[in-house]
Amino acid sequence: MGANSRVTVGLFVRLVAKDGKERAVEDFLRSGLELAQAEAGTMQWYAVRFDQRTFAIFDTFASEEGRQAHLGGRIAAALMAKAAELLAEPPRIERHDILAAKT
Repeated sequence: MGANSRVTVGLFVRLVAKDGKERAVEDFLRSGLELAQAEAGTMQWYAVRFDQRTFAIFDTFASEEGRQAHLGGRIAAALMAKAAELLAEPPRIERHDILAAKT
């Protein structure tokens, strides 16, 4: 990565699926990759599973502007539209600063 694309900020979004909606959450997250790839300001985007019902999105950005664009983008809109149907609790969105990274 060049100096202009250094990651500086990120998001960690914890998602807890409703009982019986685990596969739907997994499918939703897998479908988000294509949208994330289209976001110029999103440097890395990961969808992960911790256990049967607990998932997360971890993503990084070169700037606060990139993070804000992502939060106002299609993935966030789709997640909020599906949250009541798929999730046992609202998504927990945590913003963080990147102190060091190997990419």
